[in-house]
Amino acid sequence: MKKVILVTGASSGLGQAMATALKAQGHTVYGTSRNISKITNATFTPLEMDVTDDASVSAAVKKVTDAEGQIDVLINNAGNGITGPLYAISVELAKKQFETNFFGVVRVCSAVLPGMIERKQGLVINVGSLAGLFGLPYQGLYSASKFAVEGYSESLRMELQNTGVKVAVLNPGDFKTDFTGNREKAPFPIKNDKLKGEFDAAVAAMEKDESIGADPSKLAAKVCQIVNQSKPKHNYLIGAIGQTIVPTLKAVLPQGLFVKLMNDHYGIK
Repeated sequence: MKKVILVTGASSGLGQAMATALKAQGHTVYGTSRNISKITNATFTPLEMDVTDDASVSAAVKKVTDAEGQIDVLINNAGNGITGPLYAISVELAKKQFETNFFGVVRVCSAVLPGMIERKQGLVINVGSLAGLFGLPYQGLYSASKFAVEGYSESLRMELQNTGVKVAVLNPGDFKTDFTGNREKAPFPIKNDKLKGEFDAAVAAMEKDESIGADPSKLAAKVCQIVNQSKPKHNYLIGAIGQTIVPTLKAVLPQGLFVKLMNDHYGIK
């Protein structure tokens, strides 16, 4: 059955891959960006939306529902990354991280869900992260925002249990996208050579992992399957086995050993 699907953050990377693959499946797909001029040669319909702005979200959702009558699937993908030392980060940067990654999800869900509830059917797919299941050094704001998406989605699923609306969360590992180039790096404001060295090592490790990440088409193919399922799972861990196994390791290993393994990977000795 063909569906009307709204994908946020579709100008590049995972969002663009998902929107393109879903359109190829015959669905009616709207892909959003704050600047739709960045969406070129798209097979899906570009739609201007800034997930950090209430009016922009409301206008975009209204445009889709006026044209199509409904939204069957919402994929909250828009997000960004900020790296920096949590022990010296500004509240301003923390708010900036959450404004897109968490409050953006809340805004779009609040605009779309009443219609789904009224029709007693729909699917919300929130793009979280493996980093929303375990903390990452020097990506703490990103991890915190994705942890928030995880908790929000779990509670939302409970609230919608008897409405016919389903909620699933994607927990991707590293994929080859422009996320690395778009990451905002907070300044390192304190004089401490050891900590600065660990910060640099952690950033280098995360960028290396991203450079050898999976192709976004792998995640897009999985999303196409999820959209067609009558009973989607609550969470989908997607990526290399060396990354998707980490939540299991966190659950079974002694806490101290798990932290040591994580720190070793990111160059924190």
